[in-house]
Amino acid sequence: MRSYDRRMVAAAGSSGPDPRRGVPRTDALLADPAITAEVARVGRDRVHAAVRAAQERVRRGELAPTAAVAAVVASLPAGPSSSTPVLNVSGTILHTNLGRAVLSDAARRAVQDAGGATDVEYDLATGRRARRGRGALAALAGALPDAGDVLVVNNGAAALLLAVAALCPPERPEVVWSRGQLVEIGDGFRLPELVASTGVVICEVGTTNRTTVADHLAALSDRTGAVLAVHPSNFVVSGFTSSPGTGELATALGGRVPLVVDVGSGLLAPSPVLPDEPDVTTALRAGADLVTASGDKLLGGPQCGLVAGRRDLVDRARRHPLARALRVDKLTLAALEATLAGPPTPTARALAIDLDDLHRRTARLADELAGQGIEATVLATVAVVGGGGAPGVELASWAVTLPAALAGPLRLGSRAAGVPPVVGRVAAGRLHLDLRTVDPDDDTTVRRAVEAAVTVASTVTAASTATAGTGVGVG
Repeated sequence: MRSYDRRMVAAAGSSGPDPRRGVPRTDALLADPAITAEVARVGRDRVHAAVRAAQERVRRGELAPTAAVAAVVASLPAGPSSSTPVLNVSGTILHTNLGRAVLSDAARRAVQDAGGATDVEYDLATGRRARRGRGALAALAGALPDAGDVLVVNNGAAALLLAVAALCPPERPEVVWSRGQLVEIGDGFRLPELVASTGVVICEVGTTNRTTVADHLAALSDRTGAVLAVHPSNFVVSGFTSSPGTGELATALGGRVPLVVDVGSGLLAPSPVLPDEPDVTTALRAGADLVTASGDKLLGGPQCGLVAGRRDLVDRARRHPLARALRVDKLTLAALEATLAGPPTPTARALAIDLDDLHRRTARLADELAGQGIEATVLATVAVVGGGGAPGVELASWAVTLPAALAGPLRLGSRAAGVPPVVGRVAAGRLHLDLRTVDPDDDTTVRRAVEAAVTVASTVTAASTATAGTGVGVG
């Protein structure tokens, strides 16, 4: 470097201390007791990344060196993974974006127990290999006495895929399927494309709004492996419509080819709350040869797919090569067994909730918030099932309404206040909190979360007012 350049660099550096000299050393930060505790909680790699991010903020002048430890701790997830527990008060019982069904306490304990070594595929009495997930399968078979056999795979779409693939081999590759049931299940995934990906040929019959038994029968040939009926669980077609029921189809087919029925939402038996929602038991009794459903919807269990029906057909599905790829893990099997054999699930309780009791809880929460000067009112509202179940069905409910500005702070939660994110629903300019999907023991947590959100919102408002007063704008 020329002497002139050296002098210029020296002059540039003489205007103030080098901010890099104030950056806390990595070893010093890692030795801090608060950060050492985080290493034990979430792991060294994750803490190292947080330390480097805090150092970079100090280097840029965005963070005081003395605040680096607090910034590292604050940036780390509250739990051992980035998945954040939330309270769902949106009025949607099975919120797909929030993981659908909330597991029961029994199912959660079962998952924790299954996290270690277990006898999932081992007979402790004989020391030999045993049928995988036999406890969960026995519980499912007990809940479905009309089924000759049952099988569990990793989700509802997998159950449908496996059933059709097993019944439509290359020598009989066609499945007969109504055009009104060619469903898109979300995120751009379409069941017809899913089925076709296995090499099965779809023989579409009928029209979008009307399909008859005669349409199905006319499509049968020596290439037909099965007839498929799919419940359109995430939409409703009304008006000039018709489609044959399971019993009509089964009677007309007379056993010529298997009838596969996908009920979708996972009801195992008729529900008095949702009388029009199809269920596995009714479909089997009406003559379906195989029935498929999801486990993480109205059943209230973990994500899995259920297959039930004729023993020989279930065995064909179990022996199909795809079954191995779609096999369910030990955690899911444990949660499913606990769901089936245990107490009522949170989903079942939310569906059957006593409206008078819900109103009392809602009014109590509104009164407690109003007593602290928070604008809270009680409103009669409606809840929905969600998660691809009972489309168009509205359930009478109650909600606390709050200023819509609190929706954002509530979604973020507050580690300082020890409250999780709370997800409500904004409608007509107000934030609605429906306690239907919250355990009564968590009502206090909802209240504390609202109080913390009000504090955050008030701080932001005060800062904005101060900024406006100094004539400094954002952006």
